[in-house]
Amino acid sequence: MLPKEAWALIQQQPEALFVDVRMEIESLYVGRPPGVHNIPWYEYPDLTPDPEGFAAAVAREAGRKDRTVLLICRSGKRTVAAAHALEAAGFTDVINVLHGFEGELNDHFHRSTLNGWRFDQLPWEQM
Repeated sequence: MLPKEAWALIQQQPEALFVDVRMEIESLYVGRPPGVHNIPWYEYPDLTPDPEGFAAAVAREAGRKDRTVLLICRSGKRTVAAAHALEAAGFTDVINVLHGFEGELNDHFHRSTLNGWRFDQLPWEQM
């Protein structure tokens, strides 16, 4: 789902769980959408995903596995694997926010210039 569509869905379904799967430091210092819950797919220093642990953490936050869960990361890549882990754990309504928070790299290796949450000028906050 494109970022603008995800933001519209969050407005229409405030009970949906919006999860930022980036490391906490990314979410805090780079910025994040308002109201998002940070549940990292992996964390420093290991940088190794724990699919079962991630799914368990989301389940604790969601309270039930049929709740709509939207996932966002930096560029929309980590959320693909995270969504598979949630679906394997029995979640039934998982949505990946395409292009993530910062979007894809442009020809000069810069983000937030082609697509993504910030590029679409959606609300965000920064520490």
